[in-house]
Amino acid sequence: MPGMPNGKPAGVRCVQLADDNRCRIFGQPERPEFCGGLQPSLEMCGDSRDYAVHWLGELERLTAP
Repeated sequence: MPGMPNGKPAGVRCVQLADDNRCRIFGQPERPEFCGGLQPSLEMCGDSRDYAVHWLGELERLTAP
């Protein structure tokens, strides 16, 4: 991950997220494959930003080493 040479730890905001939460490296070859493979869905996004942030936090918690 550009700007995070040791990867992105769970619970840490990605350095590639702009203030408006858009990915700064979207569409760039250096964007990690995982990021491109994470496709939004109703299950993940729910009906609000708060729901989506909580869901992603749980995903990070469940996959933390």
